[in-house]
Amino acid sequence: MLSDSSLYKKKLHGWLSYAFARKVFVIVSLTLFLPICLEQFARDNGYLLPDRTERCTLMVVNSAAQAQDGLVPNARCVVKIGWAWIDSASFSLYVYSISVALQALTVISMGGIADHPPHRKRLLLAFALLGATAAIVFLVLPSSSPVWWLTAPLAVCANVGFGASVVAMNAYLPTLAKESPEVVEILDEIQSKHHSDSPSNAVGDDGEPQEHHEETTSDSPDTQDEPLLPRIPSEEVVALKTRYDNALSRATSRISSLGIALGYGAGIVLLLVALVPVTKLQGSTFSLRLAIGLSGIWWAVFSIPAALWLPGSSSSNLHENTTWLDEAEVDTTEWSFTREIVGAWKRLGSMLHWTEIKKLRNTFKYLAAWFLLSDGFTTITSTAMLFGKTSLNMKPSALIVMGVIVPTSGILGSLLWPVLQRRYGWTNLKVIVILVTMASAIPAYGCLGFLQVFQGDTTRFGGLTTQGEMFGLAVYFGSVYGAFQGYARAFYAELLPLGEEARWYGLFSITDKSSSFLGPLIVGLIADMTGNIRYAFFFLVVMIWLAIPVLLSVDVERGRKDAQEYHYSTTRTT
Repeated sequence: MLSDSSLYKKKLHGWLSYAFARKVFVIVSLTLFLPICLEQFARDNGYLLPDRTERCTLMVVNSAAQAQDGLVPNARCVVKIGWAWIDSASFSLYVYSISVALQALTVISMGGIADHPPHRKRLLLAFALLGATAAIVFLVLPSSSPVWWLTAPLAVCANVGFGASVVAMNAYLPTLAKESPEVVEILDEIQSKHHSDSPSNAVGDDGEPQEHHEETTSDSPDTQDEPLLPRIPSEEVVALKTRYDNALSRATSRISSLGIALGYGAGIVLLLVALVPVTKLQGSTFSLRLAIGLSGIWWAVFSIPAALWLPGSSSSNLHENTTWLDEAEVDTTEWSFTREIVGAWKRLGSMLHWTEIKKLRNTFKYLAAWFLLSDGFTTITSTAMLFGKTSLNMKPSALIVMGVIVPTSGILGSLLWPVLQRRYGWTNLKVIVILVTMASAIPAYGCLGFLQVFQGDTTRFGGLTTQGEMFGLAVYFGSVYGAFQGYARAFYAELLPLGEEARWYGLFSITDKSSSFLGPLIVGLIADMTGNIRYAFFFLVVMIWLAIPVLLSVDVERGRKDAQEYHYSTTRTT
């Protein structure tokens, strides 16, 4: 247990400070300004089809600006990369795809290293520095530079740095929850009961009722641990264990949701700051570079408290104080960076082996649901933005306002749902199911647009046929998505093997990234084949609904028990 509560607060504040630091890159750069900036760099150095002799005009890509500069609204701009001519918009998509692939490779390689406490903090800070520096360099690289194409590797490094650092960050979450005051208090009760109870009611250091072992020879220590008769836990011990599990679940979701809320708040603040130069400079390339650079500076500056307060190589308290939960064998082999990377890839194959999937079937059930849900939520965001731009003719300024509304509502949602959970005694899984069901109502509502059931003589409303509905959708979706992100991460923490958090959060991230291409690809095919992106709403409804029965099939109690009993060293040695 923690002997000093201030030490725990320092660790928690260090973790929250990094949540506050890194989220701005997602909100400001990754989902908004970085794709636009990459396209703009390509456009500034590209040529108009079909002749490829006339330079593309410097402008923000929208129909009004194209018309004002005397260009055909649908004129395509291509840029030469090596020997190939690439559409300026495709340049951004290709860079993102490459960054996702490299991010997945990095996350796999670093899983075992991040699970080694002395190196977890080093990885987090190293990748944070990589990502933040890459974003800051955009400030000094104009589109007129002959090496403008360096924006591609810079964007890749920024995204890889972000994703890898988040895996290391998430690895702290389970232990922080176990060390929270409300969880420690219940654990003290369990240990007190252990010391005061008779042997038949003893409880082990991990909070689990233990088996009673009769000694074959009272004076022989070598035979004291041989099991003969099982101990029967008392009702009080079982009740305490249930209280402990519920408190740990709530603490995990509370910390996770607080991190999401702080991150959203930081993103909104910097987004509003960045919108000033972007608006005044009419979306010029410099204004876009400025916004990305500012997100990198924010990321770097607010990572400093994490560097100071998170435990590192000189402090192993984070694990020493939770030894009551660790029964895994201690590996005394000399630690090696190279061996850990090679071992991480071997371990991934082992983790995905059918025998291991069966041992942690509930963890993998949740990962299957996460595969569908992470893609579904991401695709809802991109589809809604594209639908508003193409079908409802929303101006870029209106789309940017939606970009502010969604994270703002996400803050409210991430703070409100834990309150509702405590009030009604819901489990993390039940909250997730409710949130997913609510999210499915968004594309379902969009499908109503085909019915035009609310159409009047001069006005139309219902089924996402007006811009006002889109703003309402942004509020609704943000409140759901903000809470979902926190609970999805928190619930997964309940199903992880002890001492292997980074490795399994790496698989969590890989599952997310590996599905990120599927939804947008299918939506694009639907739009191309039908000429109406509204048909994509039917696909999104099905994708989200498919995940609900998978979620409901997860046995949380069994999943926790399987995770506690799972040890890699005793299951697969290859």
